[in-house]
Amino acid sequence: MLNYIIKRLFLIIPTLFGILTVNFLIIQAAPGGPVEKAIAQIKGTDVSVTQKFTSTGGEQSQSSQNKANLNFNESKYRGSQGIDPDLIKELEKQYGFDKPPLERFVEMIRNYLFFDFGESFYKDQTVIDLIIEKLPVSISLGLWTTLLIYLISIPLGIKKAVLDGSRFDVYTSSLIILGYAIPGFLFAIFLIVIFAGGSYLDIFPLRGLVSDSWDQLPFFEKILDYFWHLALPVLAMVIGGFASLTMLTKNSFLDEINKQYVMTAKAKGVGEQKVLYGHVFRNAMLIVISGFPSAFINILFTSSLLIEVIFSLDGLGLLGFEAALGRDYPVVFGSLYIFTLIGLLLRLASDLTYVLIDPRIDFESRGK
Repeated sequence: MLNYIIKRLFLIIPTLFGILTVNFLIIQAAPGGPVEKAIAQIKGTDVSVTQKFTSTGGEQSQSSQNKANLNFNESKYRGSQGIDPDLIKELEKQYGFDKPPLERFVEMIRNYLFFDFGESFYKDQTVIDLIIEKLPVSISLGLWTTLLIYLISIPLGIKKAVLDGSRFDVYTSSLIILGYAIPGFLFAIFLIVIFAGGSYLDIFPLRGLVSDSWDQLPFFEKILDYFWHLALPVLAMVIGGFASLTMLTKNSFLDEINKQYVMTAKAKGVGEQKVLYGHVFRNAMLIVISGFPSAFINILFTSSLLIEVIFSLDGLGLLGFEAALGRDYPVVFGSLYIFTLIGLLLRLASDLTYVLIDPRIDFESRGK
């Protein structure tokens, strides 16, 4: 098993390299980069801004302006008409676009090996500091949402499989379908209206992960304040997430319950609980566990985006979304690198969990 773990850890390197390469190529072809954005801001504000970038102690000369007017068609950036080429070169240097793409890519990969993601174009912070700053929010949402979804879905799915076709199964299926049909962000707005001072009750806070006075609170009250702020956003995410896992658990258990070895065990007088949790559980849970990494990553970095916006929670999802819109490439690539690395490590953790649940599985022997 140790050889398998080492092999998977080494495979992370080419996987990261491939993902970064593809996204780097896409970024090179995408219009509206940071240089174009800066040009648009300069042209939308004042000519004096242009002079601020290009002058060396005096006003921009008429010859420089004439040069810009004559040579603007040579620029590779849209909207650069009337902008001094020297200014464009200065902007390229400022954003790191003064080097050939291959050189920039090699430098980026070399820095990323040491988790050096550079600085944000617009936030005046290093990318790693931004990620560390936003990480507690996303981890809190992802961890507690995933934990609650699994704690609810697995027992409920098992119960539905055992009582398949009963009233309990029919009623809970109706609730599951209703929960699946309601978007998480819509349910979040409903919770705000009802419980966060919208129109009725004012029980839960509307924004932030903790209160402003959190640092001054005693330890036990800090914990309560933390979960008090998380209650509504986590509940909104759980409602939309537990339905599919519940049905997956139910169908997986139904498939195992109807197999020959279960009927044989029951015929030999083995108790139902022992058959269910001693034989069926181990086999049925494999498919449920296999979806854990993708479920956690989806909750952590995708599903939480709208929830972060609605509840004013400044997490990684919102950070990556704003960076993509603003063409803040260091943040985009740094976030992508971290997201991918976490996803690959979770996939490895999922394989190890397979072995813990069913020792008959041997990943190492499959590669021989």
